[in-house]
Amino acid sequence: MDIAAMRANFAKAAATGDEAPLYFYSHLFLSHPETRQMFPVSMAHQRDRLFSALGDVVARVDDLDALVPILQQLGRDHRKFGTLAAHYPAVGASLLATLEHFDDAWTPELAKSWTEAYDLVATVMVQAAEEASGQPAWWEADVVEHERRTLDVAVLQVRPRTQYDYLPGQSVSLETDLRPRLWRYYSPANAPRPDGLLEIHVKARDGGPVSSALVRRVGVGDVLRLGPPLGHLTLDADSDRDLLLVGGGMGLAPLKALVDQVARRGPARRVDLFLGFRTENQIYDRAALRQLEQANPWLSVTFAVSDDKMSSLEQGEVGEVVVRHGPWLSREVCVAGPAPMVEDTVSRLQQHGVPPQRIASEVFAPSRPGPSVDGEVTE
Repeated sequence: MDIAAMRANFAKAAATGDEAPLYFYSHLFLSHPETRQMFPVSMAHQRDRLFSALGDVVARVDDLDALVPILQQLGRDHRKFGTLAAHYPAVGASLLATLEHFDDAWTPELAKSWTEAYDLVATVMVQAAEEASGQPAWWEADVVEHERRTLDVAVLQVRPRTQYDYLPGQSVSLETDLRPRLWRYYSPANAPRPDGLLEIHVKARDGGPVSSALVRRVGVGDVLRLGPPLGHLTLDADSDRDLLLVGGGMGLAPLKALVDQVARRGPARRVDLFLGFRTENQIYDRAALRQLEQANPWLSVTFAVSDDKMSSLEQGEVGEVVVRHGPWLSREVCVAGPAPMVEDTVSRLQQHGVPPQRIASEVFAPSRPGPSVDGEVTE
C-alpha cells in the first residue's frame, strides 16, 4: 500500500469542502438505499463525518498496533446503528468512487491501495462486532437527576436499566428520542458505582442538536440510550505512579472519574488536578471538586483562568500554570480538553522532560460525532 499517495489523494477530496461528502452520501444512498435508515432523518449535522472518519482511519493502516484496538471498539460501537457485515462493502465502494471522482490522477495502483486498506479496516471491525454479538448493541438508561449548573451546562445522573460496564476515563455515546439516530459522546465523571449511576456533564454547543436537547429539554424520567464505551484515557492497572491530571472545559469529566477511581479503589498515590477555564464563572463543578479535595488529603485541585484578570485564581493557560508548579518528571499524566489546550499542555510537559510514553491525552471538540483515531470526543 502506498500510504503517502493515499493521503495525498484524500487531501484532494477533503479540499472540496462539502462536495466530497455530498457525492459520497449520494452514491451510497442511490446504490444501496437500505443504508439510509442508519443515518439521521436530517443530514444537516452529518455532513462530512463518516467520510472524514473513513479517510482518517484508512490512511493510518501503517500504524496497526495503535489502530486495531480503536477499530475493534468502533466495530462493537457501530452495532447500535444496525450496521451489518454486508454494509461494509457498500460503504467501501462509495468511498472509492468519491476519491476517484475528485482526483484526475486516479490510478489502478491507487485503487488497489485503498481497497487493501479498507478491506483490512472492515475485517477488523466486522470481527469485533461478531465477537460482541452476545452483548446489547445499546443500553437504556433513565435520567434520575438533571441539574443546570450554568446557562449552557447541565449535570445529569443516569441509571442504566441493566449492568453497564466501563472504565473510568472512557467515553459513552448517548442518544435521545428528541434527536433520533444522532449519537454524541460524553465521558462519565465518576468511576463505576454500586448503584450503577453515571454522572454526565453536558455543555450546549452552538448548533449542537444533541447537547442542546440534553441541557435544555431532557429531564428527570426521560430515557436515554447508551452505546458501548470507547477510549483509552484510562489508568495503567499495573502502575502506582503519582498522577498529574490536566483538563480544560468539559475535559474535566473523565479526569474527575480517574480521581474517583483512585478514591474508591486505590492504590494510594498523590494526585494533582489542574483545570483551565477562560473565566472563573465557567467553573461549573467547583463545589464538588473542593469537597473531593477536602475528603482526600492525597488530592490537590488547582483552577486556572486565562481571560479573567479580576480573579484571584491562577492566571494563564492551564498548560503554562502546570509547568510553573512542576517538575512532573516522575508522574503519569492524563490531559483532556479542547485541541489547542491539549496540544499546548502536552508540548510544554515534553519540553520540561516528561517522557511522551507517560502522557495520555484526549481531545474534546464539537466538530466530530465521536472518538477519532486521535482520541477526539464530542459534543
